[in-house]
Amino acid sequence: MKQSCTKQTAPLRDEIIAGIIGYFTTVYIVIVNGSILSEAGITLETGMIATIIASFVGTMVMGIFGKLPLILIPGMGINALFAYSIIGNNGFTFQEGLAVVLVAGLIFLITAFSKIGVILKDAIPNSLKHGITVGLGFFLILIGLEKSGLIISGESTIIEIGDFTSTTVIVSLITLFIAIFLFVKNIPANFLLTMVVGTILAALFGLPNTEVSTVSVNMSELLFMPSFTAAGHFSFWLAVFPLALILIFENMGILSGQLEMLHREKSYSRAFRITAFSATASAFFGTSPTVSGAENAAVIASGGKTGKAAITAGLLFLATIFIIPWISMVPNSAISPILIIVGFLMAQNIRHLPLDNLSESIPAMLIVVMIPFTYSIGDGMAFGFIAYPIVKAALGKQQELSKPLIAISILFSLSFIMKIVGL
Repeated sequence: MKQSCTKQTAPLRDEIIAGIIGYFTTVYIVIVNGSILSEAGITLETGMIATIIASFVGTMVMGIFGKLPLILIPGMGINALFAYSIIGNNGFTFQEGLAVVLVAGLIFLITAFSKIGVILKDAIPNSLKHGITVGLGFFLILIGLEKSGLIISGESTIIEIGDFTSTTVIVSLITLFIAIFLFVKNIPANFLLTMVVGTILAALFGLPNTEVSTVSVNMSELLFMPSFTAAGHFSFWLAVFPLALILIFENMGILSGQLEMLHREKSYSRAFRITAFSATASAFFGTSPTVSGAENAAVIASGGKTGKAAITAGLLFLATIFIIPWISMVPNSAISPILIIVGFLMAQNIRHLPLDNLSESIPAMLIVVMIPFTYSIGDGMAFGFIAYPIVKAALGKQQELSKPLIAISILFSLSFIMKIVGL
């Protein structure tokens, strides 16, 4: 009993530090998502406020009612789908795009609050679940390496090593080695110390984004009303389908991996429902749907075990409205080492993959590889889920396939077909 309680509780100080760590590893979404939303027809300032409010509400609900240290933020990849495909390619207005978000969120809600969600979760093999966790780990490593400048887009290759004469790369490397030292020595609050030291180093080396900047924020628009004027067009429902599909299965995969790290697998249903609620509410806050951030692994690795960590992060998100100029002082070189280390921790789950069983390992490894290589959690998952029944059938193991898993594979296949034909 005592051991069980130890797993579920943590000192308040540890929870607060974990929440702060989680906030700093996800606050980039305020600027990034705001910028992407501005491509869809609203101002940067309005997009930033929408991002902050949606993240605040979703994370607070997860902390208070879910009692889990998970931060909900607009999903990367999903925001691009919303801005450039749903709105850009279809010619929808911003409010019509929000209606697509609302309908997709409602489908997500129905799935989460019915037996469908449980059936789908039970239908996913453990090999694919572990593959998603490992794939997310490598995705975080890739993001961290990219943010640090250690890898860049290559001229003759997809990626190549960065410029090691660059001040940013030098500071990132020094900060990374400091982060590794603090982590392996198990120094208390090692991630927070990494950010503090990394920010000081960046300032000493004169990196540009360590100075306070001025940002004008318009607080007049806090709520949006989705418009269903395009609901009579087939293109509206074709936009709903892939968004709902990605929301359901991306969150299903992310939450499974994060709760496994947290040893709170039994909290899955509650977390899934809260995530569905937050994604649906995003339509009224004026942003693409929120998801459980991949960076939550940093919260868990920092000692976050309860909703107190999420509440801390949620309150900090709300305060971001007033401190955006100062938040910009924390450079990527101070954040990227944390993402890299957490990515390594998640990637260790590769030891759970049954590598001697090709029918399980090939689809799982496809997920591991394709999540970072496609720079999309949803697309990466799709490759593995489509391959799974194909490999099983090829090896004469059709009896191991459940009907829900076959249905999931078909849905992902249809999603790819729609991309191919340009729908």
